[in-house]
Amino acid sequence: MFILCIGCGEKKNSNYDAISESQVTLTTDKNSPKRIKVIFDTDANNELDDQHALAYLLFNEHAFETIGVTVNATINGGELKNHYDEAQRILKLCNKEDIPLINGADKSYSEIENTIDKSDYDGREAVDFILNETKKDSVTIIAVGKLTNIALALKKDSTFANRTKIVWLGSNYPHPGEYNQENDTVAMNYVLNSSIPFEMVTVRYGEPSGTDAVGVSVHEINSRMPGKGPIAKEAVIGRHDGVFNTFGDYSVSLFKNIEAHDNESYTRALFDMVAVAVLKNQSWGKTRTIATPILIDGKWVERPNNSRKIVLWEDFNKEALLADFFETMQKATPKTK
Repeated sequence: MFILCIGCGEKKNSNYDAISESQVTLTTDKNSPKRIKVIFDTDANNELDDQHALAYLLFNEHAFETIGVTVNATINGGELKNHYDEAQRILKLCNKEDIPLINGADKSYSEIENTIDKSDYDGREAVDFILNETKKDSVTIIAVGKLTNIALALKKDSTFANRTKIVWLGSNYPHPGEYNQENDTVAMNYVLNSSIPFEMVTVRYGEPSGTDAVGVSVHEINSRMPGKGPIAKEAVIGRHDGVFNTFGDYSVSLFKNIEAHDNESYTRALFDMVAVAVLKNQSWGKTRTIATPILIDGKWVERPNNSRKIVLWEDFNKEALLADFFETMQKATPKTK
């Protein structure tokens, strides 16, 4: 019996001392001719890390070729349209409206799986896009929300597992909880029980070993993000109202409106951005290979004899990650005379 637990761990305040790019050696090979083809699977309207991860991905054109963005709905982000609209805002602010944006699953895997033979099942557009694009070329899927779209693609076509890799931002493994995991535990277990190559970028609320530790303060955003990024071809009305012409200004608005902060020292993790960053530069986190566990009744159960292995990401280099994030935002900004 799989239990869906809605209440996830709280993200805590912490102090963040500003790190300048000069203090960190960035080791990414920016002259590499081989770009990673990526589909970005997101619940974009959940909070604010999805938006920063997507902008970071789009501004790293030397490292990634984003061939599409698929969306899904999770409980805190409202209906599916809200997630689509938020992802569209980011594409517009980054002047990347030519990248396909596709609706995915609104409901959970268990609610959809028995309808998958119908022509209009929930999530069909994203599933078809994912299956078709991975047949054309080698594509990595960066999933930063629930895993419903991925599980449905595996259910629809079992050969999908042989032609892609999933890099998923999710779980507090080996501890219970975590938002993306709990939004569709059945989908996560289905993916874990498949043969698809799978990398789990851990969250671990309140612990230094997970992406929760890669936080940036409101003060840092207010001082470094205004005006960053290209000038949008068309002004965008934000999620919290306001009109924006750059992603940097929208970033300031997102941090201003995030719940539960009362001053500029408040720090928020850029969880999803880390999943993109470690794909760009593997030295920014540590990996270990583990026998694939399973989640039962909200608890991780180890399966040490399981021949199926997955990669676990943890212990991230916060300073290098944030330095590269801000450097990327700066390089995307037109130079002024």
